Amino acid sequence: MDNLLKTPLYDLHQLYGGKMIEFAGWSMPVYYSGIIEEHEAVRARAGLFDVSHMGKLEVKGKSACAFLQRLITGDVGVMVDGQAIYCLMCYPNGGVVDDILVYRFRPGYFYVVVNASNTDKDFQWMVQNKTSYDVEVINVSRATAQLALQGPLAEKILQSMTEEDLAVLRFFRIRCDVKIAGINCMVSRTGYTGEDGFEIYTDPGQAAALWKSILQVGSSAGAVPVGLGARDTLRLEACFPLYGHELAPDITPLEAGLGKFVRLDKPDFIGREALTEQAAQGPARKLAGFAMEDRGIPRAGYPVEYSGRGIGHVTSGGYLPTLKKNLGLALLEAEYAHEGTKIDVIIRNKRQKAAIVPIPFFKRPYRNKQKGETV
Repeated sequence: MDNLLKTPLYDLHQLYGGKMIEFAGWSMPVYYSGIIEEHEAVRARAGLFDVSHMGKLEVKGKSACAFLQRLITGDVGVMVDGQAIYCLMCYPNGGVVDDILVYRFRPGYFYVVVNASNTDKDFQWMVQNKTSYDVEVINVSRATAQLALQGPLAEKILQSMTEEDLAVLRFFRIRCDVKIAGINCMVSRTGYTGEDGFEIYTDPGQAAALWKSILQVGSSAGAVPVGLGARDTLRLEACFPLYGHELAPDITPLEAGLGKFVRLDKPDFIGREALTEQAAQGPARKLAGFAMEDRGIPRAGYPVEYSGRGIGHVTSGGYLPTLKKNLGLALLEAEYAHEGTKIDVIIRNKRQKAAIVPIPFFKRPYRNKQKGETV
């Protein structure tokens, strides 16, 4: 694993007993104490994740807004300073380049967070599409460490470490120059677990001290370090997509059930024509959730059949600790992606019975403390 990239917290992961694996070219902890234990800690209390491997790109210049409007499915034109949006970049055929977070810091300056496995590809895609726009795209991925504190006690723990009033930081908003344990940070209220929580950006040289401080303060509340294993089961319970599974160059946002993040009413963006046509006709394939009725555990890539005929495949699946069930997501021919449809998942060449169920599997109704909005 010596040739793998390492985050600024690599040594600490080993110190805390992290089981290290290769992920997207990085050496990352898959778990510390165990996937189920860490999953349950995030649902009940709080968990701290190292997500420094995520890509970070700066988009700056007079044409930054117009450039991003052309590049993404969301509407950056309605964003205000300090706001984030979740959206997608698409190819002309409507397939997905990546799903991303876009932050607006000020007019002409945006910060884009992309999937670790796609950082270089996304950067090249942006540069390739700059054309005549007066804009600069800079890959600053290695210049910033990124931590995520997630769970129902995340705000309480982090609030005890800062004078910033976190209660007024709304979902999908970011604050700069926030001191946490005396360390300068950017803090956004986003996440990938279905829980309340924060993404914390800081200088790589300060990341280890910040990690240790958060766990030291949070230990009395039961906060624990969490690896990629529980990150995956948590996001699957909330039915958040994972690139390469629910999203891919040959899967469109509409097929993946992400139509609300595609602003077809915008004048133009890459992929708009193909997606407009698909929306009018209705996607031939749809993402659906399913619950196993037999004992088998579904995994990505397993075939799905109906009456002996192939109708799609599992995109993600497994045992989900909060629900204590074997559940999954599958991309199916649209006519079979309806609640109650009985399907077969082919697990090790054996048909295992399952049924289509509503998604998300898990949702916790957090209330916005400023406006009382359910998120």
